[in-house]
Amino acid sequence: MNVDDSFEPLEQKVRRAAELVRHLRDENRALTDELRRARTRLKETEHELEGGSSKATGDEVGGTDALGREVKALREERAQLRARIAKLLQVLDGIE
Repeated sequence: MNVDDSFEPLEQKVRRAAELVRHLRDENRALTDELRRARTRLKETEHELEGGSSKATGDEVGGTDALGREVKALREERAQLRARIAKLLQVLDGIE
């Protein structure tokens, strides 16, 4: 067995891991942008509820609740992605 042949599977794994890290970073960036937009919408809705009529409709309150849940879900997903990226980086550091 050639030395080059024995490193080929390792090189493929490293390439796949690097590609996964790139993909996860892109996904994290997109989720961060989406989270920022959701926070902006939430603040706008809260401002409208505070400054608008003192009586919010059921749709407005439901929309605010939905945005709050969306922000929470995005934060949890972002935390999971960060953990996955951290694990992958540890694996890559271990290869060196």
